[in-house]
Amino acid sequence: MSKLEDDLVSTGQQITQAQDDLTVAEEKEHQQYEDMKKRIKYMYEEGNSTAIETLVSAENFSDLLNKAEYVQNVHSYDRKQLQEYIDTKQQIADLKAQLEEDQANLESMQSDYEAEQTTLSNTLESKKEEVADLDEQLQAAVAAAEAKRQAEEAAKAAKAAESTKSHSTVASTSNSGSQTVGNTTNNNGNNNTTVTPSAPSTPSTPSTPTVTPDTSNNNSSSNNGGSTYGNGSAILSAAAAYLGVPYVWGGTSLTEGADCSGFVQSVYANFGVSLPRTSYEQQNAGTEVSYADAQPGDLICYGGHVAIYMGNGQIVHASNSQDGIKISNDATYRTIVSVRRLV
Repeated sequence: MSKLEDDLVSTGQQITQAQDDLTVAEEKEHQQYEDMKKRIKYMYEEGNSTAIETLVSAENFSDLLNKAEYVQNVHSYDRKQLQEYIDTKQQIADLKAQLEEDQANLESMQSDYEAEQTTLSNTLESKKEEVADLDEQLQAAVAAAEAKRQAEEAAKAAKAAESTKSHSTVASTSNSGSQTVGNTTNNNGNNNTTVTPSAPSTPSTPSTPTVTPDTSNNNSSSNNGGSTYGNGSAILSAAAAYLGVPYVWGGTSLTEGADCSGFVQSVYANFGVSLPRTSYEQQNAGTEVSYADAQPGDLICYGGHVAIYMGNGQIVHASNSQDGIKISNDATYRTIVSVRRLV
């Protein structure tokens, strides 16, 4: 584009110079024409005497030489003037031809220049549209990212609120449950049965929450091996003491970390109940009952997992490496293989 502009400027300058030269040549041609007209007029007025006549009229030899020189000078002058006039006319013709050619080139280059300007303008408009489209896409991406961030924050807040609600429920209901395994009278009026657990190891976690289990299904007695209200409450209180302890695969420590079966085994060991080590083996421990009859303290067994039932559809368990020991609000969040009653 820059070269074409330079060519246009150069050609324009050439045309300007050619026009100036043509003007000078035309003025010169006009002056020569006027001079020739005067010469012809003079020759007409003075008579058209020939060079021979001029020479013959010489009075002596010296006059003859002078007249001969004069005739020669006049003849040379006339020929010179005529040739200059012819040359000037040819110069004018050449200048006009050159000017026409330069003007044609200028028009061609002007057309090329305009075409390139149009192409460049179209390209610029196209790029502007692309930039505008990219800007819209960028703004949409920023808006989407912001919406995703807000959604994630809302989900985290909801999860935190749900967790706080769960812990608040456990803490509020635990105050109505007994910290010590009390004497419980069954519905048939039997004497109270007291279970005294061995002293559990002291966890490194904060204060121990206690849980009040659901007693709606506490219709079984100690005679049929059913878990009593007092037994379930004590077990749940002990289990809830370890909320937040890390999940460690293969672990059995209630303070350093445990997996699901290790957690259950260690909790029940504090109450004198010996359980197998793995969740698969624990599926056969105690007595099987239906989930509809599940009571606090029963084991909820899944495929490859085990938890302690809290009542009201809740379980406490060593969930996973992310959450550790936690309370979940839906015991049926996965397929239940068996419900086992141990005390």
